[in-house]
Amino acid sequence: MKVYNTLTRDKEEFKPLTGNTVRMYSCGPTVYNYAHIGNMRTYVFMDLLRRVLKFEGYKVKGVMNITDVGHLLSDADDGEDKMEKAAREQQKTPLEIAAHYTSVFFEDLKKLNIGKPELTPKATDHIQEMLDYVYTLCDNGYGYETSDGIYFDIGKCAEYGKLSGINLEDQQAGARVEVNSEKRHPADFAIWKKAPKEHIMQWDSKWGMGYPGWHIECSAMSKKYLGEEFDIHTGGVDHIPIHHENEIAQSVGATGKNPAKVWMHGEFMCVDGGKMSKKLGNTYTVSQLSDMGYSPMAFRYFCLNTHYRKKLNFTFPAMDGAKIAYERLGEALLRHKGANGTLAQEKLDAYMKEFTDYVTDDLNIPGALGTLWTMLKEAPSSAVYQAALKMDEVFGLQLAQIVPQVKEIEVPADVKELAERRYAAKKNKDWAAADALRAEITAKGYAVKDTKDGYTVEKL
Repeated sequence: MKVYNTLTRDKEEFKPLTGNTVRMYSCGPTVYNYAHIGNMRTYVFMDLLRRVLKFEGYKVKGVMNITDVGHLLSDADDGEDKMEKAAREQQKTPLEIAAHYTSVFFEDLKKLNIGKPELTPKATDHIQEMLDYVYTLCDNGYGYETSDGIYFDIGKCAEYGKLSGINLEDQQAGARVEVNSEKRHPADFAIWKKAPKEHIMQWDSKWGMGYPGWHIECSAMSKKYLGEEFDIHTGGVDHIPIHHENEIAQSVGATGKNPAKVWMHGEFMCVDGGKMSKKLGNTYTVSQLSDMGYSPMAFRYFCLNTHYRKKLNFTFPAMDGAKIAYERLGEALLRHKGANGTLAQEKLDAYMKEFTDYVTDDLNIPGALGTLWTMLKEAPSSAVYQAALKMDEVFGLQLAQIVPQVKEIEVPADVKELAERRYAAKKNKDWAAADALRAEITAKGYAVKDTKDGYTVEKL
């Protein structure tokens, strides 16, 4: 199995650090609002990776954090805490906000058939672990105090920028007017913030009352549940330049080690070729798509047709296409369910090998879907049906549950009359007249199909 490692910018053969268990950390949601479909694409990617690992025989110990404190309005250290802002605007407590949006998020995972990682720890349940991590960083000379918090000194981290390719000298030269003159470098980031009295969420520390920085929570929780070094860290590409870069710096400062062997990132979802964001008001939720007639599985199918490292452009015509394709996939699959036909074992093995080669080549799911479609064109065979369900262990498209929609059409009266006349001609064995009437029906855009009980008429 090969995966693309953002850290090395190369596709590498994957092997777990120890034994047969893959320890994997995935950046979870900040539960201050509804997750939109761009967010959910990242979790579809996470799920596909977990499924392929299991398909290859590995056990997976996955951790996905729930951020319910510490994530400021910018991904760096600007603005107020997102949870605080949501609580104020919605006139609820941060606990109520977190509980509601966490519940909705897990419902969306279920709708999209995204497997829930084995552990989903909340940030607010791990404040002591974060404080201990901050204390260690300070003891090791990486943390320093200012009037508003404790900051990480990136100047002490020689490899800072390795993940993202950031050049700190260029960043320093191009930095905007510094809003915090106490910081040693514009990119130094908060690992603990001192809380003003009116701040709702705060905990005691040796610097007084405060709350954690966003980046520290992932470092503290991944260390607690997966150890100082683990196999894979996933997230969206937006995490690379700040959040994940800072996670690495913190881990190096605390333990001397990069926490993850492999860093994997899913690309952005765009809308009509442009940026998708809550600020622009062009986001949609899974529930909103369902209300528009697009099932969660149709959206999942839409996601699977583009490689996780390529941008995915959301448009409603594209969703219409995915919806139709998913229904046709069901129709093609049902041809094989319970069929008596056979397919040579060597041909079936060839399809499964091609499928496996695709999914283990950095999750080439679009290629694997192509293999499925080609296999379904074979003569009806229950063996093909079973092979398709085996492939669906990776796709997660709930193929066994697809029920293609029967589209009822209104057949015009004149077409019905032609069909009746053709049926009568057939019964009278007037084949020439029956063929001529069939041609007239076809010319009007309909197809007549004979059955053992009579005939059916369908729109072409």
